[in-house]
Amino acid sequence: MKETLRALFERQGPISRIGVIGMGYVGIPSAAVFANCPEFDFVWGFQRDSPTSGYKIDLLNAGKSPLVGKEPELDALIRNAVETEKFACTSDFSTISEVDAVTIAVQTPFRNPKDLLPDFGSLEGALKDVGANLREGMLVVLESTVTPGTTEGFARDILERESGLKAGEDFALAHAPERVMVGRLVRNLREHDRVVGGIDEPSTKRAVSLYAPILTSGRVIPMSATAAEVTKTAENTFRDLQIAAINQLALYCESMGINVYDVRAGIDSLKGEGVSRGLLFPGAGVGGHCLPKDTYHLERGVKVIGGRVDYPDNSESLFVLARQINDFMPKHMLSLTVEGLKRAGKAQKGAKIALLGWAFLKNTDDARNTPSEVYYSLCIDGGAEVVVHDPYVKRFGSLHPRAQLEDAIRNADAIAIFTDHDEYRSLDPALVREWCDTAHPVIIDGRNILDPEPFIERGCIFKGIGRGDINHHAIRESRA
Repeated sequence: MKETLRALFERQGPISRIGVIGMGYVGIPSAAVFANCPEFDFVWGFQRDSPTSGYKIDLLNAGKSPLVGKEPELDALIRNAVETEKFACTSDFSTISEVDAVTIAVQTPFRNPKDLLPDFGSLEGALKDVGANLREGMLVVLESTVTPGTTEGFARDILERESGLKAGEDFALAHAPERVMVGRLVRNLREHDRVVGGIDEPSTKRAVSLYAPILTSGRVIPMSATAAEVTKTAENTFRDLQIAAINQLALYCESMGINVYDVRAGIDSLKGEGVSRGLLFPGAGVGGHCLPKDTYHLERGVKVIGGRVDYPDNSESLFVLARQINDFMPKHMLSLTVEGLKRAGKAQKGAKIALLGWAFLKNTDDARNTPSEVYYSLCIDGGAEVVVHDPYVKRFGSLHPRAQLEDAIRNADAIAIFTDHDEYRSLDPALVREWCDTAHPVIIDGRNILDPEPFIERGCIFKGIGRGDINHHAIRESRA
């Protein structure tokens, strides 16, 4: 009689060797945390030796992190894992056959959100690599955010076809979505509760045994694979919805000539039992790998595995509308820029604009789906010259941001702040005025990190998201 999956695990014993596919913002810290956990013996990091990402292999094997920016603990964890010979990175995916559990953390974007068709190319490739090297008793975990139904459907089909084995009988399959934020990756992995959902009870239990040892204050929350998929897509959709709500309020406040941050403080002051407003902050746009796409994964999921949704007739999805509002914010930044230039007696065409911040998140080099790119393209299309500065992003495709802030701002007609890097919080009004060398430099603060008054005093034209109180201030004579 064939062994059950539960019996296979009992004979095999605890998970000892782990494989992590995808050496990115999720895979690298995950591998480092697993490798520094005494319960596990060894961790393989799997990375394709491609022209754009292959460099990570040598860096990681030298004990160095390829990630740029402030990432507490990560460098030390990687160095220790390599020095203690508990981690190595390879492009040889056949080594997957040596591990007890393998996690997959690759990108799952959308080609075009309107058709709700995701780009699962990277995920499909990773699944095929795993399937070709899968053996009985292994655990496969999808950490990538996916459309609900993917683990039970798309992923299971590929793994079974490539391996000739059966999920739930010969190997375990689960979804345990990452819940990390760049800038605090290690802390999030250890302290955030971990949602874990298997395709069956033995798969869930096995996956729980993989993640429980790395948690310090967080706990494991077991559920089904599909429920875990919905949990991740929904939590990001709700965050996107909260951001859209405050962004819309900011646009209202601009129209009414008031400060959205005063209103926000007033709303937030109402506290007490059962009172929670979940207030976030408005801004120049939403970037990153998750929020710009996870709404569409959720929308696709209900169409793929759901039935008829009882919903108001001819009404657009609230979640999709929120996504559209957040996508609009870089365009609003352009509107503020054009209005500011007009007040300074200039047009968008021919203007020089200094764009401060290409990363979507402060003090990191994470430029995935950055709203800065939308603004940049709109400015260029309107005939402006745009010079980008970012202290962390050294290159983005063919774009090479300036290394020195002065180089970007010098002779600029307008300065648009898209990222709240620490360096931008200390912008000196006198230096800005000197570097721009124009009577009325335009400052567009997309993150509310500057005090407008010192800039206005020096003749700058200041505009900010949600700052209806200052967006039409009187223009003062420039003061050197």
